[in-house]
Parts: sequence; structure tokens; C-alpha cells
Amino acid sequence: MTIAYEWRGDFDNAAVNALHADAFGHVQGNTDWRTRVHRHSLGWVCARKDGRLVGFGNVAWDGGVHAFVLDTMVAQDMRKTSVGTERVTTAAQGARAADCEWLHVDFEEHLRPFYFDACGFRPTDAGLLALR
Repeated sequence: MTIAYEWRGDFDNAAVNALHADAFGHVQGNTDWRTRVHRHSLGWVCARKDGRLVGFGNVAWDGGVHAFVLDTMVAQDMRKTSVGTERVTTAAQGARAADCEWLHVDFEEHLRPFYFDACGFRPTDAGLLALR
């Protein structure tokens, strides 16, 4: 199985919306991902298998040394195939090439083994303030 990973790759909004719905188990939305990432992001990673978008992840940043992994998506049928891990590796390479010093990520408890063991993140103290 060959999967291509592309930093700041071109993508279609419909493909990312379909992937988001599949990855998170909800009805497909109509988010303008292209405008969002071009306006607010350092980069993003597209993972494709035979032309099909099977992984996507956004890398936001502070304009300086901090980058943030957001909107991590992997197609349900591609989980446990290293798509997520390689997507994070590609994001880290892109952030490093932009002279970022830190790559941050927030995640739900069940994803601890993925981010800590498979991707190499380490635990750190952080805070969260709910705004809604």
C-alpha cells in the first residue's frame, strides 16, 4: 500500500469535508477548509492513497516558534496503517523547516498512546478555558 504525504498539498473542500465526516462520524458539513488553512495556518498535511484523501491535518502557529496540530483526520478504513503517524511526522518536518521550536497537540484521553508512544510527544502541563 503506497500512501503519498504532502506538506501544504492542494485539496478540495468537499474531500476534506467528507473525510472529516468519516473520521468523526457525523453528517458531512460544508466548511471552507481552503480559506481557513490559507488564512490561519503554517501548513497542513494531505495523505492520499490512489488519489483518495485518506488523511488530513492542520498545523496552526503563532507566527514564531510554536506550531499546533489541529483537525487531525484519518479515514476509518485507514486507521492502524500508520497514516496518522506519518501525517504527524510530515507536519513536524514542515514546522521544523519553518524554524518552529515546539509542536503542540491537544487530544482526548484515548489518544494518549498514539500521540505519546507512536508520535513521540511528551506530557506537559497545559490549561484549557471553555469559552462556550
